[in-house]
Amino acid sequence: MRHFDFLVEIGTEELPPKSLLKLSEAFTGGILQRIEKAGLSFTKYKSFAAPRRLALLIEGLDEEQPDQLSEKRGPALAAAFDPAGNPTKACEGFARSCGTTPDKLEKLETEKGTWLVFKQTVKGEKTRHLLTGFVTESLTDLPIPKRMRWGAGRDEFVRPVHWIVMLANGDVVPGSILGKHADRFTQGHRFHHPSKISLSFARDYETVLKETGKVIADFSQRRSSIEEQVNALARKKGAEAVIDPALLDEVSALNEWPVALLGKFEERFLKVPAEALISTMKENQKYFHILDSAGLMLPNFITVSNIESRDPQKVIEGNERVIRPRLSDAAFFFELDKRSPLADRLEALKPIVFQKELGTLYDRVQRISELSGKIANTIGADRDQAERAGLLSKADLVTSMVLEFPELQGIMGHYYAKESGESAAVAEAIEQHYQPRFSGDSLPSGKIGTVVSLAEKLDTLTGIFGINQPPTGTKDPFALRRAALGALRIIVEKELNLDLRDLVSWSMEAYQVKLPAKNLVETVTDYLLERFRAWYDEAGVSAEVFLSVAARRPTKPLDFNLRVNAVNAFMEESAAATLIAANKRVSNILDKEDVSTLKPVNSGLLTLSEEKALYTEIQRLEKAVEPLLTRFDYTGALNLLAALKEPVDAFFDKVMVMADDPAIKANRLAILSALRSLFLQIADISLLQGLIRKD
Repeated sequence: MRHFDFLVEIGTEELPPKSLLKLSEAFTGGILQRIEKAGLSFTKYKSFAAPRRLALLIEGLDEEQPDQLSEKRGPALAAAFDPAGNPTKACEGFARSCGTTPDKLEKLETEKGTWLVFKQTVKGEKTRHLLTGFVTESLTDLPIPKRMRWGAGRDEFVRPVHWIVMLANGDVVPGSILGKHADRFTQGHRFHHPSKISLSFARDYETVLKETGKVIADFSQRRSSIEEQVNALARKKGAEAVIDPALLDEVSALNEWPVALLGKFEERFLKVPAEALISTMKENQKYFHILDSAGLMLPNFITVSNIESRDPQKVIEGNERVIRPRLSDAAFFFELDKRSPLADRLEALKPIVFQKELGTLYDRVQRISELSGKIANTIGADRDQAERAGLLSKADLVTSMVLEFPELQGIMGHYYAKESGESAAVAEAIEQHYQPRFSGDSLPSGKIGTVVSLAEKLDTLTGIFGINQPPTGTKDPFALRRAALGALRIIVEKELNLDLRDLVSWSMEAYQVKLPAKNLVETVTDYLLERFRAWYDEAGVSAEVFLSVAARRPTKPLDFNLRVNAVNAFMEESAAATLIAANKRVSNILDKEDVSTLKPVNSGLLTLSEEKALYTEIQRLEKAVEPLLTRFDYTGALNLLAALKEPVDAFFDKVMVMADDPAIKANRLAILSALRSLFLQIADISLLQGLIRKD
């Protein structure tokens, strides 16, 4: 089969930089998916994404679809012919719909009977005839939340479209997309080559754009070039560049011909907290900052220009003029905020509503403070400092700096607390109580920060559930899932012996308004425990292991986690399969009986050696595992319980539980109940039956 190279390029106004990669991946994926669905193959592909273009080059694409065997099923054979063997109306109608006659139809034998079928070979279509449709459909399916129109047309896209290139080797693929006829003309850099470029062959696209058009169309190449240039400039200063991957992606999406330049600002601005300087440089100007060998910020920045200037110093000076007022604003806000102690800003929280049914931010910090004190008292942290940190945790929200740069909340609170004479632990806690902000984020390092972070998350969970507004589906406006996972991570990873029911109860007590939700403690506790499911799924722990522990509903997250880890490890033991199967069998037996009427095992009624051996082993293990359970050594306890394998096997082989004698039957049921109770102190391992390997 013959092949060709296919190029498509969508030329636009500047595309949204933060969405460029996502758009490119979806565009490429959509076309390739349709090509594969059409039964076409290709050798390789390469996608391109630049500020003014999305493009895809596919090499070695099949010239046409392979011929395909089409099979259309008709009526059952019994309904297709009358007793004389003549075709019925159903048969004739089916034949006409297929463009043939009854005698050309074939028979298909199936388990459900014999049917008439029409088979024909469908000639594959020329690939070039399909490509416009593939591209159009892929553009329609792009993840664009809001599309726009331009000019007098009715076409819609994320940005106005100015040109379309579609080439098959050196031939234009005819077609119209988004109101533009496909051609071979692309456009170069807006300033370095602001004119059309004729593409002779699809495979020349990248080279011609780079050498003639001064456009690096390959996103990864631009990204690497920017990273190398930024690091090189920093090394010339004997410094190290701090390159945020998200910022690097955004800058790569803003430039077609990137040129890194080193600028400077006045040293006096270094008196402003570095985070504020970095925030304004990164968010507003898309600059990279650099650090000296001691990790301190230098009065320099690196900008990336989209033009190779004959006088780069003028470009640098222009950027320096732009950044100066931004830094001046940050310096002004910092000095202004320092004039008032952080605690004096609590009054300003009173008019700010947190949630209309749950009061203001002032009410919220009062609750966080009270809850922080109780948690601190439980884990041995300083109660006074915890309450103080909780009270001041949101005070920086009304500072000029945070109002201008919301992403600095907590960070500026740390600085202002130190300026106000608060203790180092309180200042640190104000910043760290937002942690963890996202999956994988670090936890608060200090005890006070840990306490306030927990209190803040529990206050949110209790309050929002308390007014009957839990998250539903994809809607989670108060980020309760994130708060729940954050609270669990803190308790587990910090090894805090805290009970969720206590935490929710204390949180409820801190509310000055009555929360209308019923059974709130149990509801919030269950919600938190259910968050463990996603946690363990991500860690590769099976749902059955999670459910076996959840069935016992331990409400201390640390305890819950220890049980899950122990059960998960137990699954690798040789005795696991036998004991899981035995527990399942025991559960099935006992579930049919009224176990509440069972009396303790009567050793005088034990007649068979196998039931005596099992009961003796159960008695021994009840004493042996007790100290292990007391210190939460569930792994050790399960290792001990593995010794039950042989006596359990022997018991079920030789002992008839449902004996004719009611007393012996009840006694044997009591043995099984004692056996199950041993395991239920850790988990309901009968729920692990589905994980047993069937050899």
